Amino acid sequence: MSDSTPLGEFLRARREALKPQDVGLPEHGRRRVPGLRREEVAMLAGVSSDYYMRLEQGRESSPSPQVVEAVADALHLDDEAIDHLRRLTRVPQERRTLPAGHDQVNPQLLQLLDSWPDTPAFVVGPALDILARNDLAAALHSGFQRFDNLARMVFVDPAGRDFYQEWEKAAHSCVAEIRAAYGYDPESPRIIEVVENISTESPEFAELWARHNVKGKTRQTKNLKHARVGDLQIQFSAFTVNEAPHQQLVVYQAEPASPTAAAFAELRSGIEQEQREAQRIAEPTHHP
Repeated sequence: MSDSTPLGEFLRARREALKPQDVGLPEHGRRRVPGLRREEVAMLAGVSSDYYMRLEQGRESSPSPQVVEAVADALHLDDEAIDHLRRLTRVPQERRTLPAGHDQVNPQLLQLLDSWPDTPAFVVGPALDILARNDLAAALHSGFQRFDNLARMVFVDPAGRDFYQEWEKAAHSCVAEIRAAYGYDPESPRIIEVVENISTESPEFAELWARHNVKGKTRQTKNLKHARVGDLQIQFSAFTVNEAPHQQLVVYQAEPASPTAAAFAELRSGIEQEQREAQRIAEPTHHP
């Protein structure tokens, strides 16, 4: 992580991602810095250049709501990025830090996962750690070294490039989701640890992290490829856990009577066969 403030890093990254023509400004000659100049953002936001510079340099961390909205408008932020900016301007006492035991999953939620034997489902934490999963989710991700952290699986595990057929889309989503969680708790030791570890192993992750794009999990289609059952097209849905808003329940669904539904059934059959074999081995042998 950089020594500058999360707010300053975010503003600088989003400013550098814009071109003058993106905001209706003329572009004269060659620029020495990427994107917009600080004074251009200040002009568009209606604040002084010195004040905006102090925001980026971390010398001003609590702008008024009116200034936040003006800067967001100047930087052409979407709704999720605006919410992220608002969170970064909160004083530490107002932030939703992760409580002790935040990685524990409620027993009732665990029972719910197990009650869906035909649907892969799992629970992720803010750093995309896998906190719980049902058997079918484990079988679906069996080609990975470990089913432990989605970002590590996408960027570091060799299986990720084959499993996620739209790898770049998955990569962008992972980073943007962690960045969104980071806005709630920039001092989270677990998020910092995951970001630093994966950045060391994956320059692609580090490059995407530096863009400061923000996007929460949403309902969408995913195209996956399992080594045993082949291509899969799933409907991906994520649900916030009310009693633990830092956790999300992720559910993969297949269209009824589709090839993906048949593939899920094949994976489920394999699980049941393994369970029967394990039970047979565990049963005591009776000799006459």
